[in-house]
Amino acid sequence: MAVKIKVCGMKHPDNIAAVTALDVQYIGFIFYEKSKRFVGDTGREYIKGVKGVAKVGVFVNASLTEICHKIDEFNLNAVQLHGDESPQFCEELKQHTAVTVIKAFGIDQDFDWSVLDAYVGAVDFFLFDTKSSSYGGTGMRFDWSLLQQYKLEYPYFLSGGLDADSVQDALQANDPRLYALDLNSKFEVEPGLKDIDLLARSINSIKK
Repeated sequence: MAVKIKVCGMKHPDNIAAVTALDVQYIGFIFYEKSKRFVGDTGREYIKGVKGVAKVGVFVNASLTEICHKIDEFNLNAVQLHGDESPQFCEELKQHTAVTVIKAFGIDQDFDWSVLDAYVGAVDFFLFDTKSSSYGGTGMRFDWSLLQQYKLEYPYFLSGGLDADSVQDALQANDPRLYALDLNSKFEVEPGLKDIDLLARSINSIKK
């Protein structure tokens, strides 16, 4: 199965249109106010009408009520939980919605991989990002050799400082559990504004 592509941190309608015209399967919108890529209500009506790509809402310790409201308001297809959400919360979210649930984890040398066991069945995918003292991306790559400690068969998104060069390194691992690459800050002109030419070239190289 070909690796999917998610472009995250989208904000501007024209830029969103250009990204969705590329061969991507997911686009991400961040609903965390402290993020430089916080989407707010920018282009809400435009985003709601976007078709042909799965729209992912990124949340950090938001309430179930807030998440459900944003799912309806923006017509989201998936939710990415980037905070301290419990397996029980994830299960409740799946019970109340029909969206795909992605649970993110920050990875470093001290990460306890056994914590993932409780989320099996409660989420659809994991997302592995670089461990940070704050919530959200760092723009830095974690030590991918740590993924050798990941023993579950659950599919995952790979995030954390992916750039035009390292996407090929990620693919070289030939891990059948690698479901998607999450592209963000290394493909930007400024926070929330993607470099379409760079993205296009990188996506073409991934697809080859």
